[in-house]
Amino acid sequence: MAPVSNSVVGIDDDQRFALMKFRRSVRDVLKPEHNDHFLLRWLRARQWNPEAAEKMLRDSMKWREKWGVDTTLASWQPPEVFEKHFPSGSTGFDKDGSPVLIVPFVGLDVWGLLHSVTRTDIIRMVLIHLENYLALGRKQAQTHGIDALKVTVIFDMEGFVMRQYAWKPAAELVFTLLQIYEANYPEILKICFIVNAPKVFSLAFNVIKKFMNEYTLSKIRIYGSDPKKWQPQILTVVDKETLPQHYGGTMVDENGDPRCSSLVKLGGKVPKKYYARNVMSESKKEYTKVTVKTGEKHCVDLLCADGDSVLKWEFGVDHHDIKFSIKRRDQDGNETIVHGPRKVPEGPVDVGVLSVSGPATYSIIFDNKSSFLRNKKVYYDVLISIPERDLNMSDEPEDVAPASTAAAAS
Repeated sequence: MAPVSNSVVGIDDDQRFALMKFRRSVRDVLKPEHNDHFLLRWLRARQWNPEAAEKMLRDSMKWREKWGVDTTLASWQPPEVFEKHFPSGSTGFDKDGSPVLIVPFVGLDVWGLLHSVTRTDIIRMVLIHLENYLALGRKQAQTHGIDALKVTVIFDMEGFVMRQYAWKPAAELVFTLLQIYEANYPEILKICFIVNAPKVFSLAFNVIKKFMNEYTLSKIRIYGSDPKKWQPQILTVVDKETLPQHYGGTMVDENGDPRCSSLVKLGGKVPKKYYARNVMSESKKEYTKVTVKTGEKHCVDLLCADGDSVLKWEFGVDHHDIKFSIKRRDQDGNETIVHGPRKVPEGPVDVGVLSVSGPATYSIIFDNKSSFLRNKKVYYDVLISIPERDLNMSDEPEDVAPASTAAAAS
């Protein structure tokens, strides 16, 4: 068994013992680059429980094998549409030598991408980016130390509207990516600046943060549109010389662009020439099944971007009954019950529709709080249906959609 590295600092004797135990239990799957700092990520993610950390790591190893992360992924050829329409990039490293990832999030045309490539393609593309930045961090750590192993991220939400992410396939993709990240890339985030976040973003964030662990949430800083508040914060981490002018630095690209768009792709509207509608067939309808324990309730949050939308539900309960209601929460935090509460007995599937308006979050609630004896098994399918004309949002000609237009419209 390899000894605990002397370079590991900031852990107590119990944690050091947990690290030794963890290393011994997973030695059959470790690679030469899996040092103590690698192992500590999994231990911290499981509150220093070696058995739980071992399960997490082994599950992740199986996942990496399934996706070919260490074998075939590097040779995968991304579809052409990603070359111009997958917004992200880097202009260098932060003060500790960590890679800085910049994501102009508003340039992500999730509707267009999901009509042009499969969901699996998008996941592969995200994995390639993650693996490349981690490999870069490991290389940087050789000269800059362990602080370079993590990634600094800037998410630019300028122009964000919620409409695309209230579309069920887009929401499901976001949740899938978050679950993959949390299960397989623990504690790789140094800090994440979310800038230019409009007020409505708080509704979306309140939904997605349920899929994040405490470590990830503790590294996220959210700012509005006032650069005087967020630019100085970014500059405490990133030097001006390696930060685009648009974010408070001094850097421009070879074309003099303050956004450095030759290095950080802005994405933008996906031209319809890339569309292949059969790719959406990956998602087949099936009910989600949950057990609502006695004295508890199960909530499903759906985002509604604006008016002219419909909330649809289908659900049933195996044996007995359950209380069903729908609650609306607006961007100011005001909550109202818009349907129910009512008891739904076992029997035929309960089907319904409700006109909804936003920006707001609608919570579908299956309430078993009045039952002290029985758990209830519920199966459901719920969504907010948005007119396609609102999702495919550009008035530009199909094959000519500048990034600036997409940023204003998406």
